[in-house]
Amino acid sequence: MPDNVVLLSIPGLRGQDLQHMPSLRKLTDGGDRAALAGSFPAVTLPVQANMTTGLPPSEHGVVANGYFWRDSSEVEMWTAWNDKIQRPQLWDLLHQHDPAITSAVWFPMFAKGCGADYVCLPAPIHNPDGSESLWCYTKPQMLYGDLRDAHGHFPLQNFWGPLASVASSRWIVDSAVWTAANHQPNFFYLYLPHLDYAAQKHGPDSPEAIAACTELDAQIARLVAGFNAAYQADPLWLVASEYVITPVERVVYPNRLLREAGLLDVANDSDGRELIDFAGTPTWALVDHQIAHVFIKDRNADTIAQAAAALRDTPGIAETLIGDQRGKYDLIHERSGDIVLVADPDAWFAYYYWQDDALAPAFARTVDIHRKPGYDPVEMYLDPAAMQAGLGPTPLDATLVKGSHGAPTVTDAQRGVILSSQRGVFVERAMADTDVADLVLRQFGV
Repeated sequence: MPDNVVLLSIPGLRGQDLQHMPSLRKLTDGGDRAALAGSFPAVTLPVQANMTTGLPPSEHGVVANGYFWRDSSEVEMWTAWNDKIQRPQLWDLLHQHDPAITSAVWFPMFAKGCGADYVCLPAPIHNPDGSESLWCYTKPQMLYGDLRDAHGHFPLQNFWGPLASVASSRWIVDSAVWTAANHQPNFFYLYLPHLDYAAQKHGPDSPEAIAACTELDAQIARLVAGFNAAYQADPLWLVASEYVITPVERVVYPNRLLREAGLLDVANDSDGRELIDFAGTPTWALVDHQIAHVFIKDRNADTIAQAAAALRDTPGIAETLIGDQRGKYDLIHERSGDIVLVADPDAWFAYYYWQDDALAPAFARTVDIHRKPGYDPVEMYLDPAAMQAGLGPTPLDATLVKGSHGAPTVTDAQRGVILSSQRGVFVERAMADTDVADLVLRQFGV
């Protein structure tokens, strides 16, 4: 039984990417390898919750990267607080088994307030003037001060947006090695996001995406060397794809379809720009990569039927699931939409609801992950003409996006990999993300 286990979570990692990653191959060539599929929706927060609870969204409640709270008519995107997860996670179960087992959780986006012993994730301070100060949430609270002194502030501008780069993963590696050296947690869960960027922006088979594999591999080499020195032994490494990014050729706008059907209402802000009237609109869709949750006011059966009819058979929408049909993907939960839309593998859903770009809200042209009622990969691009006109850096052209993820796994091209650094850790068979938790727990005798 190993004293130390590292779970390295890499979104976008494919089996064929290993040919560009010699350090990762060297780490895992003597171990086990199997195909790994992300459960639907195969997007960040649900998959991370699947991996760390061993349960599907119907059990842990993380049905997307955002939520619509019906009682307050509020949308919450990319929340980081751990209390949204309704089942125990790996560190909780390890503590229950043996309070002496310590855990570190490094940069998964749900980690604020979780039960791990050591935690780090971005938490910029929002100043009264609208600016942000670089900072991270850490546990213990003073840990970020030590990490900042050793490595500088976390480069938030490189974590997402048009300046996203390997610099963010480099800082994650540096800070994780520092923590391993100073605290030696028995279980270390790390999220390295770098493969997410180029594959969505340029396509998963683009030269930029291949270059990203090489860049990340150099950071993995540094991580392995640092951890081996910190633990003065080789920990057991488990490397898991969160999901695989596939090429997309078309974009679907569920909110515009609902609006055209007379089922989505907007209001105007003080500048005359349009906002969804979440409290009053009959329907609206929270979109997230290749899934959309369609919420129906008062869950009116006639309105559900009208909304489904307006969306069904639209090119790019593979499935329109109502009520118990959502159980096909373990999405029957209070937080789920009354209708769940599934995209075709070569399509994705954009949140846009305005019909005239001149009426788009100000946040649409900025990197603003919390105010947008849906995921917006267009934030990775720049619009120089709009910037010169003082409109903001983000284009309003969703067709720019070349890769997406989240759709159910139906082809081998949508399967990622799970790797181990030692032989005999798991049986080499196709697995789902919900199997990962059991692999970790068994290493500690749970």
